[in-house]
Parts: sequence; structure tokens; C-alpha cells
Amino acid sequence: MSQTSHRFEKQVMKAVQLNYLLNLPEGYEQDSDRKWPLILFLHGAGERGDDIHKVKKHGIPKIADNDPSFPFIAVSPQCPEDSFWVVEEDALLALLDEITVVYKVDKKRIYLTGLSMGGFGSWHLASSHPEKFAAIVPICGGGSLSQVKALVNTPVWAFHGAKDNIVKLEESEKMVNALLACAGNAKLTVYPEAKHDSWTETYANPELYEWLLSQSLD
Repeated sequence: MSQTSHRFEKQVMKAVQLNYLLNLPEGYEQDSDRKWPLILFLHGAGERGDDIHKVKKHGIPKIADNDPSFPFIAVSPQCPEDSFWVVEEDALLALLDEITVVYKVDKKRIYLTGLSMGGFGSWHLASSHPEKFAAIVPICGGGSLSQVKALVNTPVWAFHGAKDNIVKLEESEKMVNALLACAGNAKLTVYPEAKHDSWTETYANPELYEWLLSQSLD
């Protein structure tokens, strides 16, 4: 289905507001009983602000907008200017809760991915709430080693460019290695010639979506 933009507002401990793009998969309206997998996508620092169209410059919203057969509900919020995903945790959780109530979401197949700042946000949000996500795909990100062990039971497929001079490859390596050290289900794909843009090739790979769809919460 076509991509639509929305504004989410809710009163929690503080007022949270997020603009977001929503893609519903082909056949969503026709199949009233089916529950659909969901991908929550967190963009990079360059797409922050109040121009929602910037969010579909890269990644999942771009893919979903160009491929009507994309088999996921795709939710792509926009981080406010001068903020970061790691401090927008309450807003992201409130948005995710709202989407799962309003739309026909398979709660056992909710996936999280993001690039650069969104890669850091993915590690952080999933580490804080591992019970929410069936799998995560952090791209050219990193995070806290003290938190990452919370993901020991969450499948993780991370991606990074070996020549990234903005977020060093070591950021992904240390997170994945920490999970492997505690018998976690994690793997890292490194593109030998890629710089910071390790997301274009990643999101264009059909194997990524096959892998995601094979993951489900117990």
C-alpha cells in the first residue's frame, strides 16, 4: 500500500511527539484476519528535524515505498532536531505500543533496525527492552557493553563497513563479540570496501528479510 505520514502525540511521564511514516503491506486491507510482521526503522542523524520526507532518503521506508510486495508493516519515526534515538526511548515505546493496538501486528514478529545514529538507537532500545523484539539489525552502530548482555536471547545480525571513518568498525565488533562471549545469537557482516554507507547493500539484500521472517518470539 502507499506510504503515509502521521504525527503521534501521547501524554506519558512527559508529552511525547513523533512524526512517522507508515507503510502497510500489499493485501493488508483485504485479509482481515491476518497478523503482519512489523519493522521499526530508526534513521541516521542527517534525517532529524520536521521534514518527514527526509526519513525515506535511506533504508526501510525507501524500500517499502518502492516495493508494494514488501511483506512488513513498516514504521519509520523521525527524531526531533538536536535529539538522539537513545534519549527518545519513551516516545519510541509509546509509538510502538500504539501501532500494535491500532494495526494488525503479529506481536511475536516485531523487528528493529537502524543505521548510524539509528544503529546506536537499535542497540540501546533492544537492550533496554529485549522482550519487545524478535530480532534486531543494527547497521554501523554501537552501544553499551554493560547493557548488551540483555540481548543474549535476541537474534542479532549487525552490519558495518570496514573503511567507515565516522563510526569505526570496532563499535559493532565489540557488541557482537560481547554477545558471542555469553553464548548469544549474534553475527556481524563486514563489507571490506564500504565506508559509512553499509546500509544500501544491506537493505537491498533479500536474505536479510528472509532471515528476519524466520525469527519469532517464543
